[in-house]
Parts: sequence; C-alpha cells; structure tokens
Amino acid sequence: MGEPAAVRGLAYRGRSERPELRAEAEARGLVLPGTTGRACLGTALPAVAGAVTSALGLAADPEWVAAAELLAVPAASRVCVVLVDGLGHRNLLERSGHAPFLRRLAADSTPLTSTFPSTTATAMGTFGTGTSPGRTAMLGYTVRVPQTGALGNLVSWTDLPDPERWQPHPTVLEGLVAAGVSVTSVGPSRFSGSGLTRAALRGPTYRDAESLAARVDGALAALREPGVAYLYWGDVDKAGHQHGWGSWQWGDALEAMDAELGRLARSLPRDALLVVTADHGMVDVDPAARWDVAHDEALRRGVALVAGEPRALHLHLEPGVDGDDVVDRWRDVLGDAALVVTRDEAVAAGLFGPLDERVAPVIGDVVVATTGRATIADSRTQTAASLQLVGVHGSLTPHEMLVPWILAG
Repeated sequence: MGEPAAVRGLAYRGRSERPELRAEAEARGLVLPGTTGRACLGTALPAVAGAVTSALGLAADPEWVAAAELLAVPAASRVCVVLVDGLGHRNLLERSGHAPFLRRLAADSTPLTSTFPSTTATAMGTFGTGTSPGRTAMLGYTVRVPQTGALGNLVSWTDLPDPERWQPHPTVLEGLVAAGVSVTSVGPSRFSGSGLTRAALRGPTYRDAESLAARVDGALAALREPGVAYLYWGDVDKAGHQHGWGSWQWGDALEAMDAELGRLARSLPRDALLVVTADHGMVDVDPAARWDVAHDEALRRGVALVAGEPRALHLHLEPGVDGDDVVDRWRDVLGDAALVVTRDEAVAAGLFGPLDERVAPVIGDVVVATTGRATIADSRTQTAASLQLVGVHGSLTPHEMLVPWILAG
C-alpha cells in the first residue's frame, strides 16, 4: 500500500539514499522505519486528529485527513487512544491466550512500525508530534547533549535542556486543542508536567489516575463530551523488563490490561472509537550474547561515550578517530550479532527519518543495532539494575519494531 502524498511529511519521508543498507537489513530479517507498505507510529495521532476534526466539522490539517485515510480511521466525534508501553504486535499475538478482548481484534489487523531506536522516548516523540526522531532529537534512552558533552536521560529528563527547547516541534495534541477539540490525557500524577510529557505530549488537560481501572474511568468521564482522551499504561513493559515477555508475570500483566480495555470498549458511548497501539515491542536477552564495552578493549578503543541503550547504541568517538576503523573493528567482534554503520550511512538509509541540522550531533559517529537477542552494555555509565533487565528493546527485529494498530467501535 502506497502513501498518499500528503502523508509523506509524517515521521519518515522520501526514499532512502542508501537502498543497499536497507536491503542488507531486510535480508537479515530486520524491519526498518519507513518500510514500504507499512505506516509508521507517527501516523497514528494525525489519523485520529483527522477523524475527529472531520466528524466535528472543524478545519483540519490536510496531513491529518490523509493519515486518517491511510489508516482507515472513520470519522468519530469521540476517540479514546490507548498506548500500552511495550506491547509489540508479535508479543501480543504469541501470548494472545491472555488477551481474549484484543486477540479477536489483532488477528486480522495490520501493525505499524515503531521508530529507531524502538524505545519509549524515541517512539513517544514521534507518536506525539507525527514527525521523525531526526527532527525531534528524541534518539534513545540516553543521548549525548551537544552543548555539554554529557549523557542526558530522555525518560527521567535529567541533564538535558528544557523539553520545549530540546524538542521544539508542535505536538498533534496541541494542534487539536488549537483547532477547538477537547483533549484529555489520563496518566499517573508523576507524568503530569514531566519532561517527556512536555516534549512529546504537551497540550491537553491532564487528569491524574494511578491504577488502570481509574484511568479507564477517567477516559470515560472525559468522553461524555466530544473530543479525544489519551490513556497510557506501563505495567506490561515493566513486567517484561523485570521478568521477560515470555514469563507468567508478563502474561498476568497482559491479562489484567486486556480485561480493563474490554470494559473500556463496552462502556464507551455508541459514537466513540477506541484505538489501541504501543510504542515498541520486546525481546528477552541471551546472556551468552552480551558484550560490555568497559571490559572489551577492541570495542572500547577510540570510543569516548556510549549513548542509547543495549539494543541500539550511539558511539561518540574520540577526536581524530576514524569512524570506518571503529565500524570495521566492531563488525569483527560482533559478527552477525549487530548491524554497525557510520552516522552518514544511518542517516542516508533513513533510520532516523528527515533530519534537522541541530539534531545531527546527537547521533553517534557510529550507530549500532543488535540482532537476535544480543545486547551491548557499558558498565561505566549504566546502572547495575539496568544491566539486569531480562526484557529489552531498541533495535530493529520484528518483535521490537512492529506495534499493534487496533480499532474498535
């Protein structure tokens, strides 16, 4: 399925200037952002915006209308958007016995592609703005801050400039509010006004709710009137990180979430639409396929700072170090366990979508995406707890990159 011209500005645009790298990645079973025939997560909120503004007879951005057509979102005056952190499309299908409500809806659905890295901060930036990581500068769990040279954390928003400065592009929810649509975001109190919220999802009225049941009730209350309610749930991702997505704990978290989403769907007004998606999926680590830059001289040499996360790394090199030499050395060490490219190759292949000039220094001189269940850590900068995670994400495997796109109503 091709993309209407008006949608090409959303998230990933145009053709790759490095088709051979895309072909290599796809031959290795990887899914790159902007894959032909698949819509990106950055199309989701614009599609919802197009559906709501059309139903309410309000002036709509042409890209919103085109996105709604691309994703087959019908006009609806009330829409509840649920984002389930860590619920990959393949994860859901393979554990669907725990999700009877979503199972029947997901079976014939077409998933969206997440971003690269396939991680919360990056995906939420694209989800919230409808534009690419190369424009939002939301490029991983941690990023190198060009002004200071230090590692900044995009989830906790530590050691970073103000969110509106780091990510200046308007959000889709801001655009909806400006168009006259009532928009409510329902989530935990700690997310209200947080750095990540301000960067990716600023604009709506925020309603505090801690439990999933309370968030469902909050969304239902908001949709007594026409508009959009956005609901976030993170416990599935948390269970996956701690125990792995193949664990009984992950199954229990999925089951609890599915039951509440079923209640939400049954309780919505008749003219309302329910949309369910996710930011990324997950793989479980293989301890035998793990490297630590801090203890591997061949990987450490010439690398001044490792940003990103164990499945998707930005390597910032020491002055004067040849990036091609580092790429060759890392390829020799890692073999088939990773895709290792220079910054120029990654950008030309469209891994980050359209690129703002200010964002280029945030990208590593060398970019690494692990394959299979491999991970690459740097114990010099990562916490002990992060090194013990069982479920991880960030790379380009189908389990990480494909996320649900489910409509009910």
